Amino acid sequence: MTLSHDVAGDGPVLVLLHSGVCDRRMWDAQWPALADAGYRLVRCDFRGFGGTPAPDGPYSDADDVLALLDSLGIGQAALVAASSGGRVALEIAARRPERVTALALLCSALPGHAPTDELRAFGQREDALIEAGDIAGAVELNLDTWLGPDADLATREAVRGMQRHAFDVQLAAPEEFGPVRAEFELSAIQAPCLAVSGAHDVTDFRQIAGELPELLADARHVELPWAGHLPGLERPAAVTELLVGFLDTVLQKV
Repeated sequence: MTLSHDVAGDGPVLVLLHSGVCDRRMWDAQWPALADAGYRLVRCDFRGFGGTPAPDGPYSDADDVLALLDSLGIGQAALVAASSGGRVALEIAARRPERVTALALLCSALPGHAPTDELRAFGQREDALIEAGDIAGAVELNLDTWLGPDADLATREAVRGMQRHAFDVQLAAPEEFGPVRAEFELSAIQAPCLAVSGAHDVTDFRQIAGELPELLADARHVELPWAGHLPGLERPAAVTELLVGFLDTVLQKV
């Protein structure tokens, strides 16, 4: 099964990995700007999101992404990832360090992270709403939790549509399959990493971004004082500028 995806542009390859609230459309604002900046872009939908069907058996998001890159003839790429997409990016970079040229992680999840009470309470509330059949309520809970104060009505509507579609696809699946967890060490990652956090985000993701410079060989942390959990949607131009500045430098385009 090949992940639903888009390809555009020419130059060093960037692979854009979406959050668990969204799908590959979350990169719409960055897509033309990064292509114009001189990059070849790939963005994909994980299983159960966007245009990719829900899983029909055990699977690995990391293996799915690597298989997609193989099918496109891409040997190396920089990974730009948001939230749970960041966990996938870290797994790829740890298991196949020779294939990853850089990591730009926006409010990333972390393999093995023990959730705080705050994050557990969110999960319990979401589960309760879904079990009660209040899917619209679960969508609104996600919007209120993950979008920061700079998210405008159009952004909220876009995220609302992506999250609702993900719930509809995943809940309609005849059986639920979780991802297969591989064993790997983050210390194997050699690619330079930019770890971005948002001052209005849930505590867990601020902690993770702050910890990554201690866990990786070459990482730096930047906190955006205006951002929630999805800064690329909240202030697209500012995040594009941050990404291009980092990537141009570490990929030696300047």
